[in-house]
Amino acid sequence: MKNYRIFVEKHPRFRVEAESLRRELNANLNLDIRELRLLNVYDLFGFSEELLEKTRYSVFGEVVTDSVTDACDLAGQKYIAVEYLPGQFDQRAASAVDCVRLIDPSAEVRIRSSKLLLFDGAVTDEEIARIKRYYINAVESREKDLSVLSDMEQAEVKPVAVLEGFTKMTDAELAPYCAQYGLAMNADDLREVVKYFRAEGRDPYETELRILDTYWSDHCRHTTFTTELEGITVEESFVKDEIEDSLALYLRIRRELGREHKSICLMDMATIGARYLRKKGLLDDMEVSDENNACSVYVDVDVDGRTEKWLLQFKNETHNHPTEIEPFGGASTCLGGAIRDPLSGRSYVYQAMRVTGAGDIYQKVGDTLEGKLPQSVISKKAAAGYSSYGNQIGLATTHVREVYHDGYVAKRLEVGAVVGAVKAENVRREKPAPGDKIIMLGGRTGRDGIGGATGSSKEHNTKSLETCGSEVQKGNAPEERKLERLFRRPEVTRLIKKSNDFGAGGVSVAIGELADGLDIYLDRVKTKYSGLNSTELAISESQERMAVVVEAKDVETFMRYCLEENIEAVEVADVTDTARMRMFNKDRKVVDLSREFIDSAGARHYAEAKVGEVENRNPFVREIAGDTLAARFENNLRDNNVVSQRGLVEMFDSTIGASTVLMPFGGRTQGSETQVSVQKLPTDGYTDTASIMAFGYNPFIASWSPYHGAAYAVVEAAAKVVAAGARYDRMRYSYQEYFERMTKNPESWGKPLGALLGALKMQVELGLPSIGGKDSMAFGITTVDAGTVISTDFKKAGSRIYLVRHTPKENYMPDTAQLKANFGFVSGQIESGKILSAWSVGFGGVAEGLAKMAFGNRIGAEVTTDESRLYEYAYGSILVESDGELDFPAAELLGETVADEALTVNGVRMPLDGLYEANTVKFTTVYPDKGENRADVMSAEPERRTFVYEGEAVERPVAYLPVFPGTNCDYDTAKAFRNAGAEVTTSVLCNLGGDDILRSIAQMKEHIRRAHIFVLCGGFSSGDEPDGSAKFIVNVLNNKDIREEIHALLDRGGLILGICNGFQALVKSGLLPYGRLGMVTKDSPTLFRNDVNRHISQIVSTRVSTLNSPWLAGFELGEVHSIAVSHGEGKFVVSEELAKELFANGQVAFQYVDAEGRVTAEAPYNPNGSSYAIEGIVSRDGRILGKMGHTERYGKNLFKNIAGNKEQALFRNAVEYFRKSK
Repeated sequence: MKNYRIFVEKHPRFRVEAESLRRELNANLNLDIRELRLLNVYDLFGFSEELLEKTRYSVFGEVVTDSVTDACDLAGQKYIAVEYLPGQFDQRAASAVDCVRLIDPSAEVRIRSSKLLLFDGAVTDEEIARIKRYYINAVESREKDLSVLSDMEQAEVKPVAVLEGFTKMTDAELAPYCAQYGLAMNADDLREVVKYFRAEGRDPYETELRILDTYWSDHCRHTTFTTELEGITVEESFVKDEIEDSLALYLRIRRELGREHKSICLMDMATIGARYLRKKGLLDDMEVSDENNACSVYVDVDVDGRTEKWLLQFKNETHNHPTEIEPFGGASTCLGGAIRDPLSGRSYVYQAMRVTGAGDIYQKVGDTLEGKLPQSVISKKAAAGYSSYGNQIGLATTHVREVYHDGYVAKRLEVGAVVGAVKAENVRREKPAPGDKIIMLGGRTGRDGIGGATGSSKEHNTKSLETCGSEVQKGNAPEERKLERLFRRPEVTRLIKKSNDFGAGGVSVAIGELADGLDIYLDRVKTKYSGLNSTELAISESQERMAVVVEAKDVETFMRYCLEENIEAVEVADVTDTARMRMFNKDRKVVDLSREFIDSAGARHYAEAKVGEVENRNPFVREIAGDTLAARFENNLRDNNVVSQRGLVEMFDSTIGASTVLMPFGGRTQGSETQVSVQKLPTDGYTDTASIMAFGYNPFIASWSPYHGAAYAVVEAAAKVVAAGARYDRMRYSYQEYFERMTKNPESWGKPLGALLGALKMQVELGLPSIGGKDSMAFGITTVDAGTVISTDFKKAGSRIYLVRHTPKENYMPDTAQLKANFGFVSGQIESGKILSAWSVGFGGVAEGLAKMAFGNRIGAEVTTDESRLYEYAYGSILVESDGELDFPAAELLGETVADEALTVNGVRMPLDGLYEANTVKFTTVYPDKGENRADVMSAEPERRTFVYEGEAVERPVAYLPVFPGTNCDYDTAKAFRNAGAEVTTSVLCNLGGDDILRSIAQMKEHIRRAHIFVLCGGFSSGDEPDGSAKFIVNVLNNKDIREEIHALLDRGGLILGICNGFQALVKSGLLPYGRLGMVTKDSPTLFRNDVNRHISQIVSTRVSTLNSPWLAGFELGEVHSIAVSHGEGKFVVSEELAKELFANGQVAFQYVDAEGRVTAEAPYNPNGSSYAIEGIVSRDGRILGKMGHTERYGKNLFKNIAGNKEQALFRNAVEYFRKSK
């Protein structure tokens, strides 16, 4: 075996990524780079020459798109080579190993990947240095030395020591010791540790101190919120009496609940509202359990006409600090961590929102603060990280918003909110008993994330980029997808007595919290690489890991289920009756701590709080520049917090799960923004029960008065939910705290205290309990019948436009009595069908609402109103389109909708085209909303052929759907086939070891032999790595046994379907367009990166361009469908010569068309720049169909704000072919 280095570069026509990077560097660094080449470099260890040649163009490159060479002449070249830091997870290298092992299951290979940037000779050394500072984030990567070819390097192994002399420390030595060891705890906490170990009669192991530091960090024990407030004062201002009344309300509730013996602290204020409302009978649906890591309520769900009891679980989580220093990893693991909280509660997570806060993303890179990454870089890389993780795991993210305020320069806001659900009868919650076993499953443990919990307790400073690298975890979404599949099986969840996810604190917390008495065996923990010491094993926060408690008798069964889902699992701990957490590494005991001391959470902390003066001014008034009404109206639409964020929003898969009730943009032109996330619950049968979630937060109001800011956050979320068609009175909230680090200054404590009091008042007066989180930002959720949901786009001309106005009180607080009346009225009118569309007034006032409601269907309006109130914050007010008159005191008639494509306000006519341009162009300079397509178009009308299945008629043909690592559309596709009348079988391809691969191949071969239809579902096979989609699947298809069985299926008249990732596999394997495997040449078609160079999720229109396939037999030629697309590599690339052949043969199944049904190359109609607007093709015999659009994602009451024919009956056509019913 030898070591090799290979270089992979795209052929010139495929250098989309390199060209995008060249433009980015020129724009952000004010450079004039004329040429930039981007190569992937792979260092290969343990390869034979034969294995290298087998994998050269099957794993590392593709013959159509890449050149793979053994050398790269760097003499005289200006270049930068970049690699991950030792110990960081490299998904590209890991996926490459997986693909190699498909070719040779016995291979013991190691791979390291890196990037090489080559510049034209005009680039100076000074410019190279600037590029390095911009491109290389020292938190995760470093410059690579290309003179070295070795895989021997690992991060330094640090043995765990006994901290000699620890118990002899004096008080004067405590604070310096905390600083020296980088502890998050303070001197008071450390004093308690010294006292404990003096009583134990020994000095601690370093591991023990690190574990206590983790447990007692603000992240784990909420130090700030449990600090006892010894004194609370409110400064003189016009709202002093109001705030003191709310403080008195809190104290009265404490007395009523008998909590006067408890400390007055922020945590008590955060949770007391829910306690109070539960006592009043207004929180009778909450699940009470000591296990839940997420908010959990019981809901009734209609499934095929039956009512079932389900648990609805939701969670919001921040990753501000990690995202600040390593945006991609920080944001991706924000989502990953949020998902695992309800997942540990046995829920299947199906819905997500993302709310972020940034400074000026249009600012020049050169103006960036010292020690900070540029705002645009943080924003874009964080969006890429979060969307990449969510898209890969298969989570619909249907509401995304970035909020802009100067305060976010000092501290980034990165919040993920997720929703999961599970049938209640499938959840078992029992207290662990001595003798029970704890199984650790999922991803392996590495150094990534070490110190993450304590890192969140530290203050970010100019040194953070240099010192905090190991605190940022690395996510592996396909691994977490496996855990979701496992926990969706009721036979699995019924074995689990208790579960916890691995977040802050790693093993020490995730396992340590499961029982009072534990013996944990660190040497059994599976690691990504060798050399981790006991401390690292105990506190690493590596992602995608879970711990479960099962009875000893169920261990073998549970482990078998894990193996079936391709999940590595190991028994790592015993539940004991010792009330101590003990850890062993081989024969050495390295931790022995009493549960009582761990739970003591260290020293008591005390502070005083003072709610600062609130300036007496109207916080809702906004001054908009402009000399005319039209100029002011347009400038309002250009406001950073009003502009359309389409280029950001469409990076996130919004249709996965076949549950999306409202798309993020709706109307005929998909121009009207949606303000909520609405998803149907993940039932096996049909349901109209949906969860609806909205957020509320305005940093400008919150910075003026945290008290008012929190109150209006609650109101805003409720108003959005009501405007979309749900009732507000069963909403449940989870708040999100966002303030600067607390100091000894009482006013710093007064900010969150004020926010909590404002939120408490809203909880009590509106009857809306918060059962999670703390303050500031509000996430509200409830259930709704999908049939009653409405969207924001104007529906027709001739409707009346009303503002159901909320009028704040004189002190600018919400009038909750009026809000309850208004919300009830609007809900009733929506349910009766009278209100057709609605918009909850937000950042841009009524003016924003009018414009965005008009954009979707190009329906204008004529309005007469007081211009001075057009732009003000009017939270709680709802703009509605009504089919007739509304007789209600708060409903103000503004005007009516008109067919004219313009808004006419007070006689001033403003064409919608100009308003839309004002609202969109600015944001596209950072987040482009479409690519620059240069495709030609072509069409044909081939002679129609008929197709008859030659075998015996089959009433329920068998569709076989293999599940590969990274497949995420399997549930949706299986449901679509079942609904069409097919029987569905699946199997998971397992690749934990060579034997698992061989066993899975044998199973797959047998499944294909028994099937009538072979289906390759969408997803991201092995993360679409190494650098190319579907390589993992293609290598499976090219296995000799699988290839023979696929050809046999086709020869007996069977059918094959590939959607999205499946289409990519069909094309790259040769099944399309040739009908046989192994026929790919350098001139073959392929699927490549979208022209916009990012993931695209939207609805497109496609035209049926041939009927020459059983898959298409039920359609009419030219029939147009509205179809969901969601992909990063969906550009179909084909030569003109081959394209003409495909059209002549009737092999072009679907083409992208514009709003008038014309085949087009223009984006966004042709979203990826596909050659000749081709969306899907069939084989010459018609039996194989591949397409990018996700036909399987539509169902009744989904995509309600999208026009057109959304049902494409591919699955029914296939079933009818085997039934011979036509």
